[in-house]
Amino acid sequence: MNIYADNAATTKMSRTAIDTMLPYLDRIYGNPSSLHSFGQRAAEALLSARHSVAEALECSAKEITFTSGGSESDNQAILSAAAVGARNNKKHIISSAIEHHAVLHTLDKLKKQGFEVTLLDAHKNGIVRPGELEAAIRPDTALVTVMYANNEIGTVQPISELGKICREKGVIFHTDAVQAVGHLKINVAEENIDMLSLSAHKFHGPKGIGVLYAKKGIPLTSLIEGGAQESGKRAGTENLPAIMGMAAALKEAVSKIDENTSRLTALRDRLISGILEIPHTVLNGDPLNRLPGNVNVCFEGIEGESLLLLLDSKGICASSGSACTSGSLDPSHVLLAIGRPHEIAHGSLRLSLSEENTEEEIDYIISAVKETVTYLRNMSPIWKDLQEDKKSYVIQ
Repeated sequence: MNIYADNAATTKMSRTAIDTMLPYLDRIYGNPSSLHSFGQRAAEALLSARHSVAEALECSAKEITFTSGGSESDNQAILSAAAVGARNNKKHIISSAIEHHAVLHTLDKLKKQGFEVTLLDAHKNGIVRPGELEAAIRPDTALVTVMYANNEIGTVQPISELGKICREKGVIFHTDAVQAVGHLKINVAEENIDMLSLSAHKFHGPKGIGVLYAKKGIPLTSLIEGGAQESGKRAGTENLPAIMGMAAALKEAVSKIDENTSRLTALRDRLISGILEIPHTVLNGDPLNRLPGNVNVCFEGIEGESLLLLLDSKGICASSGSACTSGSLDPSHVLLAIGRPHEIAHGSLRLSLSEENTEEEIDYIISAVKETVTYLRNMSPIWKDLQEDKKSYVIQ
């Protein structure tokens, strides 16, 4: 049996997205900036895609900028807000300790330019507390950027409350919604979101294409100079096939959110329940306020990389954290931020499901994980010390 359970890293492209893209690869291949008929057909398609994405987010098409994906969108949002702040002598930014590195590394860059950054605690359950955000906002705060849902532990933040606080304080609020869009219902106006990042390959669209939503009135700093594409906010000929595939995938995902959420939540809870039968295992993140398909656990006495390789040999594709840092030997910064010790964080496993997963697959994963964890623990001198009371268990 081959099971793909790494959908937080990337998803399989849907048939809808593929079929939508094909005409723009071999028939409607004009440059949307060209004045001839081929170009204008492409321009009309580009506009239709912009309206489709805007409809999914409940915003204006003029507030949508197409980018290469979530990382670029995060960078442009943060750097744009920082530029606005600098012009007004506001050089303080608030974020959280569990953000994606696309956010954290951009903030590190701004620190070198004289900005001060406050990282809010996400606490043991991985959730930022609105009261702590309100207390952290200062007269010189230019931006608050807090992710909608975490890419590793799946926790969903109280975005509406956080956005409301920022709105009342007159501070720009950005959210990295890469893991949330297409999986959770989002309305940028109702949730007080000023800027939002998304990436198509997280909801069965193509890789290399994403969106930055920026509320009307927020000036964007262009990261790529050249032509006047995207209303001067991002130079370069638009990747029309990918844009069309993204728009189609997003429309389909949004139309099925209720159905998929119900089914995925049931599969997720079945998987969590089964895995937590393993002694000295703990769930990472809030058990309820989490993405429908996210399961993230730590096992005491084992090393995550060995677990992944053995699960792969059993036909299960999983991860131990963010795909963007999978080459790192360091434990997840997210797990450390929620209080997991280094030795426990190293024994993490993330299983992220899609609507294509079945109950049969869930049961197979549970059985395989139990078998593999037992095998690795039996080989571990650390586990032997724990069982012989030479060391104390961290996970009870």
